[in-house]
Amino acid sequence: MTKWQAMRRIILPQAARVSVPPLGNSFISLVKDTSLAATITVTELFQKGQQIAAVTYEPLWLYIEVAAVYLIFSTVLSYFQDRLEARFERTVAK
Repeated sequence: MTKWQAMRRIILPQAARVSVPPLGNSFISLVKDTSLAATITVTELFQKGQQIAAVTYEPLWLYIEVAAVYLIFSTVLSYFQDRLEARFERTVAK
């Protein structure tokens, strides 16, 4: 077995299995800590909620909606992370 075959068949699958969970958690934290919209210079979701609450005087409902959006983002990303981890577990187990 050549060096590259060993890397592709043995080392990289094991490294991926070990590194996917922390990388996935870091990515989810990144999404929670910074708004996705901020990357395209649009007002952040929470800041927009504060602006609307200042006008409507009903901050609780807006903050609940903002929290729901972040919950949906986190849930979807966690789901895909779990699927990716399961795929790497299956690949290494073969």
